[in-house]
Amino acid sequence: MVSAITLAYFLSKTSSSKNLVYVPVLNIPREDFPLRTECSFFLQENRISEDLLTFRDEVDLADLYESGQLSLSLVDHNVLARSDSYMEDVVTEVIDHRVLERKPSANCRVTVELVGSCTTLVAEKIVQEAPQILDFQLASVLRDTIVLDCVNMAPAAGKVTPRDTEYVTILESKFPELPQRGGVFDSLQNAKFDVSGLSTDQMLRKDLKSLTGRDVALAASAIYMHLEDFLRRDGLENDLQTFMQKIRLQRHRGHGHHLHLQ
Repeated sequence: MVSAITLAYFLSKTSSSKNLVYVPVLNIPREDFPLRTECSFFLQENRISEDLLTFRDEVDLADLYESGQLSLSLVDHNVLARSDSYMEDVVTEVIDHRVLERKPSANCRVTVELVGSCTTLVAEKIVQEAPQILDFQLASVLRDTIVLDCVNMAPAAGKVTPRDTEYVTILESKFPELPQRGGVFDSLQNAKFDVSGLSTDQMLRKDLKSLTGRDVALAASAIYMHLEDFLRRDGLENDLQTFMQKIRLQRHRGHGHHLHLQ
């Protein structure tokens, strides 16, 4: 989310075109945003209101594509989902930290490095190409996201790379008033696993893996609380039945297609 928001901000600040509007589209429906508890907490802490965000179900990408008004930049992934693959010809930039899966294209600028955080690559782009747009808020969201992704920059966790450390250090040197990394990491980790405000349905969808096939629909949810406490929730049986019905409906809609994991 932060990579999309900050890249769109960078593009809007540096573009010479008067005919382009850069919109960070978060690739989830708005109803799922509360499930990303660390994201909602983090953006609120950095004075980025949920009202300012645009979610996938709020913009008609297909219509924009058909009318020739769309170009796409992908962050934190480098191939479109199968259902979006028809838009491949308007992907103009990719920034990702995963293994490259897409085919080379003369029309698409690709930055793929196996760093700990995709946001490191966005921070690098901003620092190198438009350092004048950096302010405390922008530096904060960039630095803190890298710190979270890289597990507080601890080598023992196996996530951080020298480039992640380099750009965290650069941002901290430019804005020495940024709070200590450890406190930021702890608060975001606590928010990530804080499900106290979620309904049972939301808790089941927060970390859901589902496999839907011709004859079976399997859902596996990670529950971020003691199982005994979860089983004592009011109305749990009805909530579970409602949730299972949703999974059945998904299976019926997908009948006849290949198995898919989401």
